[in-house]
Amino acid sequence: MRRNIVAGNWKMNNNLLQTEALLQELKMQVIPENVTVMVAPAYTNLYHAFESVRGQAIEVVAQNMHQSKNGAYTGEVSAEMLKSVGIDTVILGHSERRAYFNDTNAVLAEKVNTALENDMQAIFCFGEELEDRKQGEQFEVVKAQLEQGLLHLNEEQFKNIILAYEPVWAIGTGETASPEQAQDIHAYVRKLIASAYSDTVAENVSILYGGSVKPGNAKEIFANPDVDGGLIGGAALNANDFMAIVNAF
Repeated sequence: MRRNIVAGNWKMNNNLLQTEALLQELKMQVIPENVTVMVAPAYTNLYHAFESVRGQAIEVVAQNMHQSKNGAYTGEVSAEMLKSVGIDTVILGHSERRAYFNDTNAVLAEKVNTALENDMQAIFCFGEELEDRKQGEQFEVVKAQLEQGLLHLNEEQFKNIILAYEPVWAIGTGETASPEQAQDIHAYVRKLIASAYSDTVAENVSILYGGSVKPGNAKEIFANPDVDGGLIGGAALNANDFMAIVNAF
């Protein structure tokens, strides 16, 4: 049975003191039993965050990782490094990584392989840009991203994947895909997974929506039958807003 998940991607925000302050606010909240809550602080604060929420119903995840085991990759972080500080889940393929850091579908396929080889869970992001949507090509774009970056996995490996649909035109813009637009893509992706694997695999994979989710629209978005939660950006930096989203199911 698939999980309801709300994951907060903090991006390049919050120093150590700010990270701890936000975590303390979140730890004072009651986490619903039917929701898995995740937060993704900056690399420098991952271990502190992991220790801070140890024993709490909050999972700390990483925002990215390199595909290689080790080597001369200045500034990069490996799966083994993440595992060594208690991190078992990593976000891969976020639109900002694709746009600014050359995370191609081929690179992401390598990163997915590396994550799974290290017994990690991956939140795999995908989504179309505004021009793709205007041209009516959103389904083809999403299909290519999934086929080239993810669907090489076998059925057993795919159990360690969480999907996150994030229309690029709705990230940090204040624009949000309508509940109907989100549902259309999520339903399409679930059918694509069923075709690649089986109905059982498709029904068990959690598909999150990411793109200007706020307390005011979360309930309507999450009410869709194929939307299993959200990958939250700006609203995740405010404990009250984030928890309102967590409680939107």
